[in-house]
Amino acid sequence: MPVEFLTDEQAAAYAAFRGAPSRTELERFFFLDDADRELIEGKRRSHNRLGFAVQLTTARYLGVFLDDATDVPAEVVDYLAEQLDIGDVSVLKAYGERENTRLDHVRELRRVLEYTEYAEVEAELRVWVDARAWTTGEGPKALFDAAAGWLRERRVLLPGVTTLARLVASVREAANQRLWDSLYGLLNTGQRAVLDSLLSVPPGARVSELDRLRRGPVGISGPQMKWALERAEEITDLGMGELDVSAIPPRRLAELSRYGVDGKASLLRRHGDSRRLATLLATAVYLTTRAVDDALDLLEVLIATKLLARAERETAKQKMKTLPRVERASAKLATAFQVVFDTMSEQVDTDTGEVSPPEVETVEAMWERIEAVVPRQELAAVIAALFELTPPLDSDADEAWRAMLVTRFGTVRPFLKLLVQVVDFGATPEGLPVLKALKSLPDLMGRKKVGPAEIDTSLLVGSWRQLVLTAPHLE
Repeated sequence: MPVEFLTDEQAAAYAAFRGAPSRTELERFFFLDDADRELIEGKRRSHNRLGFAVQLTTARYLGVFLDDATDVPAEVVDYLAEQLDIGDVSVLKAYGERENTRLDHVRELRRVLEYTEYAEVEAELRVWVDARAWTTGEGPKALFDAAAGWLRERRVLLPGVTTLARLVASVREAANQRLWDSLYGLLNTGQRAVLDSLLSVPPGARVSELDRLRRGPVGISGPQMKWALERAEEITDLGMGELDVSAIPPRRLAELSRYGVDGKASLLRRHGDSRRLATLLATAVYLTTRAVDDALDLLEVLIATKLLARAERETAKQKMKTLPRVERASAKLATAFQVVFDTMSEQVDTDTGEVSPPEVETVEAMWERIEAVVPRQELAAVIAALFELTPPLDSDADEAWRAMLVTRFGTVRPFLKLLVQVVDFGATPEGLPVLKALKSLPDLMGRKKVGPAEIDTSLLVGSWRQLVLTAPHLE
């Protein structure tokens, strides 16, 4: 099996020190507890005690016993010597003079610390790597490091780098093949043909069907919204979203779909049947949901920018345009009513407190005073203008922009039927009446006249009631 996933540097770093351990690693792996000290203190000379400590802690850190105990970073030797009160670390050189001593120490450590040979756990490791590869889809290097960590945690002496790399490569390849075969097995002959057709380029087209369908909307408009819904409908009609892929780990399915979404159709064609069709199935399942999400995201932006925001802007612009007329009319009306208050009310002298009777006592006399300031005909025109330019008293603050929003219904009309047809909307119990009203819209839009009895008028709150029930197309 190929093991080229490891570089020469990575292979050399396996079961070996890669520079000095960090302070955290020193404290975790090279700290000598009471049990460690009890084993070490049984050794007579300083070089044997220090060499034994190096073998003990290195096995804990790397998962192997060293042939040369001096082949460790100076920081490790210093840290161990300090704990053992050995002032001269150079004594470690004497540890390698007697090979039998080193072998005796290794045998003792394997027995006391209960280290296991790799061959005894290889089958268990294979199962563990397979489960991890099947679930996560990790790359070979990540799996290799995880496998080495698994062995160290269980006090298993690490095998040679090639042995472990070959196991990881073979198990990962088998897990990938099982993934492709599992998805491939869900497809019947017709579905396989449908998926393979996505890689073809129709006559006159420049891209494959897969390239066309995996591209989402790029603009914000009613026509673009209609296109997004048509795309979602076309992908749904492939029927792949109905297949039960729950047995496949979500992470593996997502990984495979990313390859299908980002990869070139020409490259996908070169794969064998199981891998090619598994990738296309995962991609189609993903796009079935993604296309609907794209359409809903676009709908949200379209409503916010092209409908609500524009209606509010147009309303504000209209208010600014009519503001001078409203100000002039209001000023004249205020002047006229000031005359009424001044002439028809009792007058109180603020200095003396003396109360004087009204200046006029009849309506005719009051009108004479008013018309001296604002002619009656002009006052009538002012009142008419204010009725025209300002909302009625029973209205609300939203009526103006809502009225403007009604005029923009044409933006959503072309895709409303498709929206209800393509998107499987759900609702809370409180929202069910709104959902029912939404689903009834396509049928109502095809009618010349719609009566109030045919809609849910309980949904018409505030100014919406007046706007809807007085709309020209309702009877």
